[in-house]
Amino acid sequence: MLPKQLHCLLFVVIAGGIIIFWLVSTPASLRRTDVLTVTPWLAPIVWEGTFDPQVIDEAFRSYNLTIATTVFAVGKYTRFLRDFLESAEKHFMVGLNVQYYVFTDMPSHVPITVTLGVGRRLNVVKVPKFDRWQEISLRRMELIQTAIEEYIHQRANYIFCLDVDMIFHGRVGPEALGKLVAAIHPWFYWVPRNEYPYERRTISKAYIPQDHGDFYYQANIFGGAVEDVHRLTKTCREHLEMDKSAGVEAVWQEESHLNWYLWKNKPTKLLSPEYVWDDLRGQGAKEIKLVRFSSVIKNKAEVRENP
Repeated sequence: MLPKQLHCLLFVVIAGGIIIFWLVSTPASLRRTDVLTVTPWLAPIVWEGTFDPQVIDEAFRSYNLTIATTVFAVGKYTRFLRDFLESAEKHFMVGLNVQYYVFTDMPSHVPITVTLGVGRRLNVVKVPKFDRWQEISLRRMELIQTAIEEYIHQRANYIFCLDVDMIFHGRVGPEALGKLVAAIHPWFYWVPRNEYPYERRTISKAYIPQDHGDFYYQANIFGGAVEDVHRLTKTCREHLEMDKSAGVEAVWQEESHLNWYLWKNKPTKLLSPEYVWDDLRGQGAKEIKLVRFSSVIKNKAEVRENP
């Protein structure tokens, strides 16, 4: 394990090099004019047609990176685990080391027979059964923060936090890596900012004023360098606990707090809705050239045992 200072330098070199590649060296053939590809603070937005997979893979190949990947499968949501893992093995960070961390109240339901590639490992983390599905959402930041502090920081360079009721359909590779990475919500990327479902009550720590905000980010996928995600989860946990003490629950639980954090701490890379699609939206969006990772259609009332 490299000393902490060398880890920091490594992240700066990788992140800086890739951002420079994205913003300066991208050839005209890899530019999209039909969608926004760079934020006002000059963070790249990753779409199909904005990067060369071969160049990206070559840039990361020599670093021997490990990607921690957290996923929560509690109650009936364990039914989604096999498809999630099998599709991840086909499309997620292929060629890189991946440590899956499955947080579940039913370890016996984890499909340990899924065949994993070289350098990839499945870890099961036992969590209590929650009384309400909202409690899973509210506790996720706390559990990820604790896991980072106790063992993930020693085992991984980057971490992605994913939802289990999703399937990979296409490549999600090192083009998605960055210091702080967020995904643009597939239902809100064309609507005006005043229609974003931010928490608008001033009593909540997730409050974002009506005339503020950049994008609406979905909590189905977020990540980055381990230290940056630790800072994110720690802050969100603290704010969730402050809200709870005040008798407040943000409109979209941890997603509301995630959006507040990313408003105050701009992500260094954004993933387009290709990386967090919703199958309910169908396949008619002309700007979506490739659905990479999407939420499966399901009866939410049936899988959420405690409404």
